Amino acid sequence: MAKTTKQSAKKRVVKVEKEGQVHINATFNNIIVSFTNNTGQVISWGSAGKAGFRGSKKNTPYAAQMACDDAAKVAYEAGLRKVDVFVKGPGAGRESAIRTVVSNGMEVSVIKDITPMPHNGCRPPKKRRV
Repeated sequence: MAKTTKQSAKKRVVKVEKEGQVHINATFNNIIVSFTNNTGQVISWGSAGKAGFRGSKKNTPYAAQMACDDAAKVAYEAGLRKVDVFVKGPGAGRESAIRTVVSNGMEVSVIKDITPMPHNGCRPPKKRRV
């Protein structure tokens, strides 16, 4: 019988300053919110699936609010106070996620939409038949 040794991964220590960034990725199926410092290291994150929503309820503004609320509380306790918001995607919970960041006591200085726009690049998929 061979012995297996379990190696635990070292947890990375993230330096939290007063200023940081919020990345909101709002797709048609889910929303992912990441609070990072200015170098891009993630302080806390949340998603609608992590908040307990399943299926079509994940792409609602309420699910985005709950996902952002969970992550914002952890980031605020870590010391994050002033954030720049970067929003990506066409999802339903974009505005409610930004409102939740403000309601958790963080000051929003910039809101920037970084949704990628195709310049007539790839061929779109064929029409969906239901």
